Amino acid sequence: MAFRRKLPAAVFLSAALFTANILSAHAQSDQPVRVVIVGLEHGHVDGFLGAFPRQHEAELVGVVDADPALREKAEKNFHLDHSLFYSSLDEAIAARHPQALLVYTSVGDHRRVIEAAAAHNLDVMVEKPLTLSVADALAIRKAAREHHIQVMVNYETTWYSSNKAVMDMAAAGKLGEVRKVVVHDGHGGPKEINVQPEFLKWLTDPALNGAGALYDFGCYGADLMTVLMHGEAPISVTAVAQTDKPGIYPHVDDDATIILRYPHTQAVLMPSWNWTFGRKDMEIYGTTAYAIAVNPTEIKVRTSDRGAEEESTATPLTPPEDTSLHYLAVVVRKQLDPKDDLTGLATNMTVVQILDAARHSAAEGKTITLKPLPQD
Repeated sequence: MAFRRKLPAAVFLSAALFTANILSAHAQSDQPVRVVIVGLEHGHVDGFLGAFPRQHEAELVGVVDADPALREKAEKNFHLDHSLFYSSLDEAIAARHPQALLVYTSVGDHRRVIEAAAAHNLDVMVEKPLTLSVADALAIRKAAREHHIQVMVNYETTWYSSNKAVMDMAAAGKLGEVRKVVVHDGHGGPKEINVQPEFLKWLTDPALNGAGALYDFGCYGADLMTVLMHGEAPISVTAVAQTDKPGIYPHVDDDATIILRYPHTQAVLMPSWNWTFGRKDMEIYGTTAYAIAVNPTEIKVRTSDRGAEEESTATPLTPPEDTSLHYLAVVVRKQLDPKDDLTGLATNMTVVQILDAARHSAAEGKTITLKPLPQD
């Protein structure tokens, strides 16, 4: 008969508690992240609310906007329960206990909302770009560090499989040394494509948007280029901006070109509200090959002087890097650190540095040499 030592009851209790904790953690990881939307004046919120019922990563527990007309419109258009809506962020947080905030205010309001989120120890994702100025970006970083929160920036282009494909090729050395990158972003103009009136109002106000097309679409290329350069800021920024349609956009630019100079690479960003058609594409030219992200899913690659371009469909993105909400959920659950990603705060500190310098370069007619950001 085998000898079986009798274990103390405390051992069984500890084992039971350990198992319960594991099961509880697993259950929590499967639960949708509770989110509150802050702001209804950003046109992108409509697409988000329309797609929300088709995903399972996040649960919408509140919507905050000070404008009763915007609250009423969202409630009606998206068939949302009236009890979800609040005029005060503090009230919504106290009543709904969210785990994260999704921000759809003007860019000029991002700092205020992020600092409020930090005060409540809530992770936050804002629509691009992070903010208007380096001073605001430093204040945001300070709040995030002090309260140990994640601040993420959502770009449509982050979820393009084509961008990942060509950037992976560059990172793997398949293009040789990267020498030039050209990024085109924009459309025919916010008024021309009939964005919502509340969206157009702040997009064309430099105090709320930073600039016009220069900020609205220049941020995409700055974000992609910063990750392509492994977080390195450019040596200098040179920009020109103009307003070709002053009757429509009297206070902001509608077309810009931004040149970023790195030690061995140059990037040309071309944000515009004057493109013939809407576009978000990127060309990466190396010493041995080039790759073009033509649209969200298609790429072109050329690898020899006499060879033709080869067209293909990029491999689809895989979770959690396939959608903004999937990504948000794993970050909130502390399963992923977005530090050096396209969405990460460190990356977007550099993006704001580029945009702020571009704005000053265009206004002053001179090249701006960048200085390292303070790290304290």
